[in-house]
Amino acid sequence: MNDALFALAPFQRERLSKALESGLIRPPVSASMLDSVLGGLDNVHAVGLALQELAQLGIVGSGAAAWIRMSDSIEKRTAKPDLVWSGPEVPGVHARDTRQVFEELLGSAKSSLWACTYAFFDGPKAFQVLAKNMDANPSLAVTLLLNIQRNRGDTTAADQLVRKFADRFWKVEWPGTAKPRVFYDPRALEADGLGAVLHAKAIVVDDERVLVTSANFTESALDRNIELGVLVTDRAMAASIKAHLEGLVESRILRLLPD
Repeated sequence: MNDALFALAPFQRERLSKALESGLIRPPVSASMLDSVLGGLDNVHAVGLALQELAQLGIVGSGAAAWIRMSDSIEKRTAKPDLVWSGPEVPGVHARDTRQVFEELLGSAKSSLWACTYAFFDGPKAFQVLAKNMDANPSLAVTLLLNIQRNRGDTTAADQLVRKFADRFWKVEWPGTAKPRVFYDPRALEADGLGAVLHAKAIVVDDERVLVTSANFTESALDRNIELGVLVTDRAMAASIKAHLEGLVESRILRLLPD
């Protein structure tokens, strides 16, 4: 039922609402009634059936008009995702730039930020905006999920690899004074090479804004590679992703990086 009404253009739904209020369109709804208000429509029969279903529910006249306007208002408020691309631009196609979105999210977070990435290079540059935001906003809670990779043929003990990574991260890669919580997946360090890696790339800001992307925290991914992501303002999605990441932490599938 909804599909036929939502397929109408917004101005057509408004015309239909006014016709329902005035009684110009009333049960039983005919194709001629609809044509007089909406003009020739390919889906006029489907619109008539939708109005008939409303009438069977006792929703007619001004009630049907109010229902259509309310549905229209809800649709307008529904978050519509933005595509976020890295790499060469395509003329005539609108999309957000990955680096701009990254820096906007990292720099505008006020209360909380969760970010996971498979790889990062040049930490002082990759984390500069986020570190500056944290130092200026002591109440901002930041959690980073990073992958620690064992090189092929490396037989170093896992705890030593973690310590080496942590030493370098805090001394060289992290540019701020305030520190985030950092977690890693220990399965990536299994000596047999059959473990799993932390490969997700996503950012959740203030329990509201979400970026899911193929781009890592690297200059090539943000500027040159062809990478695709989706940016959306959606509290339900943000809560779902954050809950999943928190579950991985609480179940100790992800471990805290020592500082």
